[in-house]
Amino acid sequence: MLKARAVVQNLKEYHPPLGRREGLRLDFNENVGGCSPRVLAVLASLSSEVLNKYPEREAGEEVVAKFLGISIDKLLLTNGVDEGIHLLCETYLEPGDEALTVVPTFSLYEIYAGATGAKTVSVQAGEDLAFPTEKVLRALNPATKLIAIATPNNPTGAVASRQDLLKIAAAAPQAALLVDEAYWQFNGETILDQVGIVPNLFVARTFSKVYGLAGFRVGILAGAPEQMKQVRRVSSPYNVNGVALACLAEALADREFVSSYVSQVVESRARLEKFYAERGIRFWPSRANFVLAYFGDFRQPLVAEMRRRGILVRDRNSDPGCAGCVRITVGPRLETDRLLTELEAALAAIGFQPAGKIRTAEVRR
Repeated sequence: MLKARAVVQNLKEYHPPLGRREGLRLDFNENVGGCSPRVLAVLASLSSEVLNKYPEREAGEEVVAKFLGISIDKLLLTNGVDEGIHLLCETYLEPGDEALTVVPTFSLYEIYAGATGAKTVSVQAGEDLAFPTEKVLRALNPATKLIAIATPNNPTGAVASRQDLLKIAAAAPQAALLVDEAYWQFNGETILDQVGIVPNLFVARTFSKVYGLAGFRVGILAGAPEQMKQVRRVSSPYNVNGVALACLAEALADREFVSSYVSQVVESRARLEKFYAERGIRFWPSRANFVLAYFGDFRQPLVAEMRRRGILVRDRNSDPGCAGCVRITVGPRLETDRLLTELEAALAAIGFQPAGKIRTAEVRR
């Protein structure tokens, strides 16, 4: 009888709540405003030749590398950030190795690491969900071969400072340090300029968030040239589809679209945090395009009531340290106007009472 490998049979499964995603979708951190009109124009002009030929990734990599200001030998286009994580695990992890993550965070780090037979060591963030630098440094050992850090982190919105990331990279030269910058534009800080200077550093980014191209499944993985040569060995040459490649140049070129969207998200994030603060609802200040807040026993009724009102929000109760929490994506002003109106009504409808006043430190100044 055919059986999957034991490590596969024992893997955790990633179950995104994709069923019946109708209405205003503020549950997946997508760009709810859509993509650039310039991308739509490219799509309308595509010929059948784009579809009947195998995609040529190199031209797209040249465009993206030039835009980012890095040499092409440091860059690989990937099928979203997910594939970048998968490729690093396949390149650097063996059974018995350790992969280190800071939880709560993106669960695919653990899933892809586990598929190689490696052990995942999870470092729990503190009650404030801030990045626990010293705890990470203490958890490192010779068996650590991969360290995955999202900054800003999902679902907390917390960041790891540039100084701390460099300290961790230096403390574990035998390990690949993956810095997942899927949400970096909403924070404005990056470590991409250190790729190639820090030999064990990798940076992953996506076109799913700011650019509104989640359906295209395209991202980047950047690292030192000698390491990227090894990563390319386990990558398919046709991992990024031709339609996505055809649209990348225009997506990157529309800087005004990106700037406007980021500006509106930052404004909306502040509005949601103010909403929470004024009502005594505990939340964690975010540097991403979402805010995590604590609703305790009212969590499930709130998620259900918001769905009834045509707005999807994400229940994060099962994440380590996030019991009773709900994460809500923010976007353009009009969508935020609707969100705040419906959230106010939903809280009243379920009879919500905050557990207690939030601490001053939890409100962004």
